[in-house]
Amino acid sequence: MSTVADSRKKTIQPTLARLPPLTSLRTFVATARHLNFIRAADELHVTSAAVGQQIRLLEEYLGKPLFHRTRGQLQLTPAGQALMPGLTDAFDAVLSTMTQFAASDHDMPIRVSVAPSFASKWLIPRLDALRRAAPALQVLVEASTQLTDLDTGDADCVIRYSSGAYPGLVVDHLFSEAVLPVCSPEFADKHSLWARPHAIEGVPLLHEDGAEHDHSCPDWNAWLRTEGLAYRLPQDGFRLNQSSLVLDAALAGQGLGLGKMRLAEAELKSGRLVSPFGDPQPVRFSYFFASTSHKSRLMRVDLFRSWLQAEARALSAIEALPDRIARSGLTIIAAE
Repeated sequence: MSTVADSRKKTIQPTLARLPPLTSLRTFVATARHLNFIRAADELHVTSAAVGQQIRLLEEYLGKPLFHRTRGQLQLTPAGQALMPGLTDAFDAVLSTMTQFAASDHDMPIRVSVAPSFASKWLIPRLDALRRAAPALQVLVEASTQLTDLDTGDADCVIRYSSGAYPGLVVDHLFSEAVLPVCSPEFADKHSLWARPHAIEGVPLLHEDGAEHDHSCPDWNAWLRTEGLAYRLPQDGFRLNQSSLVLDAALAGQGLGLGKMRLAEAELKSGRLVSPFGDPQPVRFSYFFASTSHKSRLMRVDLFRSWLQAEARALSAIEALPDRIARSGLTIIAAE
């Protein structure tokens, strides 16, 4: 004779809120396929006792037995036979969908919009490190100073040198920036610049203009005032519209420039560029990583973001050292 509880179980109409636990359903599919608790447990990476417990939970929910043993062999009951095809198809569909999603998320390159100078001087030299950290990650670097609309699919994420004001986006501060005088060692020798800031008079100067320049970055006269020097320099010389071009011109021995330290890091460490006098002067702008909230949840975007954060932490560790310029070429500044 059926109990009231059994009657209620039989009349329950399944809804998303009333589905039996998915763990029990998944366990049933694996057990029905193997007709063996031990092999089902191996597939699900659980114990055979856990498999038996999940099957009992599902049978209690349904009010019907799903398996019975005949001569030591596990067999599906009529209820189990009725349940198996639909659930097997459902889980196969879930697996297929997740496989396609994972493949599309990893196989498609991540499109990173980044300013040309940051791309050429900071990101490109580190792509080998990124490849080692995430071998399967494909990256399409799109160098541009134009505004990028992440919502319309112009890019998956951006790295920008800015104030960091990006309402509605997921924003990470990567690292700060500072400027300092830079030139080739030969140029410093030719113009006797070593530890002689007053020798700047009459020296060919390099100036940055254009989209990558920010108003918090000092020009030569502002830099000299901060250093306590009373010189007033003419604004002649070469004017270049990208930070990287200032560094390239300095490398070519064309003048003395106010270079961004982050971008000049490799050349300063190698000694191809030197800072003959003065200290780094911080600017208000910093480097930021930004993506939309839904793009940041993509595995490939999150992987790239994690790598950037690790690189930023490594820079912060260097910044813990004294904030003086090593005349051998290694340049470091204190953290913000």
